[in-house]
Amino acid sequence: MTEITDRRGSAVWRATGAVATVAVKHGYGEGEETTVREAAVLDQLSGYTVTAGRATGGVWYVTPWLDGPSTWQVFGPIRDGGDGRGRRCDRASVLAGAGQLCRAVADLHAAGWVHGDLQPSHGIHMGTGVRLIDFAWSWREGTGMAPWPKFYGGITHLVAPELAAWITDGPQPVTPSAPSDVYTLAGVLWTCATGKWPLDYAAAGIAPDVGPTRRRAAIATGTIPLDSATPWPAFQDVLRPVLLSGPDDRPTAAELGNALAPLP
Repeated sequence: MTEITDRRGSAVWRATGAVATVAVKHGYGEGEETTVREAAVLDQLSGYTVTAGRATGGVWYVTPWLDGPSTWQVFGPIRDGGDGRGRRCDRASVLAGAGQLCRAVADLHAAGWVHGDLQPSHGIHMGTGVRLIDFAWSWREGTGMAPWPKFYGGITHLVAPELAAWITDGPQPVTPSAPSDVYTLAGVLWTCATGKWPLDYAAAGIAPDVGPTRRRAAIATGTIPLDSATPWPAFQDVLRPVLLSGPDDRPTAAELGNALAPLP
């Protein structure tokens, strides 16, 4: 087995046997409850299979390994200005990857689910499209899978302003929504294209060492401008209004994908 990550009470390994390659996740300490929750979500999602259990020192689940690059990796040539071999970047293939990520999120929403923690590494690009991972904060109304009792928005830099305000002012539980997922989806794509978080903290006078609590409070105001880096202006022009609008004015994930599709 090869260790992939081990942090905050959750360890993931890639294990290869004679028949298949699987992901093994072990939750211990503070990560035990979230690992149980994620296994329960995977068990309810169409297209995912999971086997879970308890062992000394925590809980575990096993699910098929998803083999493919992450969205962050797919966008590498954009951030590098080429393909790393002196050739012009094939933006069409990267754009197709962006559309596939939007479609995966749209399909999740169509099934009534909210992901709650989209990140540049949480979309795996496979031959059949994008598969999402890391569902610990996901929920679906009416299934018994309620929002996590203490939700802090995933990566602070990508949390929607309305969620940042709710987390800051309460009460818990904070309920992530499809529009907040779409904000984060646009933020993920912006980050993957630029290599920078979407918001320009320096322009708003926010120091780099500000902790997540104060940063969320600043994001909650909705007044931090977007970063000025524009390696792909046409692409970012589609994402910009999504990141600057309120939840009622954002497109759906499917609409965002459709808006990106015709770009040159």
